[in-house]
Parts: sequence; C-alpha cells; structure tokens
Amino acid sequence: MDEEFEFGDKAPPSSDRVGNTVKDAGAKGFNPGLIVLLVVGGLLLVFLIGNYILYMYAQKTLPPKKKKPVSKKKMKKERLKQGVSAPGE
Repeated sequence: MDEEFEFGDKAPPSSDRVGNTVKDAGAKGFNPGLIVLLVVGGLLLVFLIGNYILYMYAQKTLPPKKKKPVSKKKMKKERLKQGVSAPGE
C-alpha cells in the first residue's frame, strides 16, 4: 500500500470532451455508409434511365415484330366457325 498512483492528479475524461470529439469527427467528412449508398443509388438510377432511353429508341427505330404464321388447321377451324366452307370440301 506504499505505492502512490501517478494518475491521481489527472482528471478522467469528462463527457464534455468526449462529446466534442464526436462532433469534430462528424465535421471532418461524410459517413462512409452514406457514400456507398449514394454511389449504388446513383448507378442504379443511371442504369434504369439508360434502359428507358434505349427502350424508347428501339420503339422508334425497329420495325414491328412479324406475327407467327397461322397453321392451316387453325385457319380451317376458324372458317368453319364463321360458316364458310373450307376450299376443296
């Protein structure tokens, strides 16, 4: 018990000094999570806008899609429904 502690005259860190340290850290720069969120969100937005622009361009420039040819069997069925006899019968 003869030992004297050296830190007896020093005060423990007060909440005021800790609070100032936290405020100083916030003032130095942006939160890294916010930066990642902004970058990913920006890339997603650019991707979606680019797709929309390409879609609009394709609608204007590409010719309309050709319809599939109707089979003879279906054509015959359709004519019978309408009451017109199929040729050759």
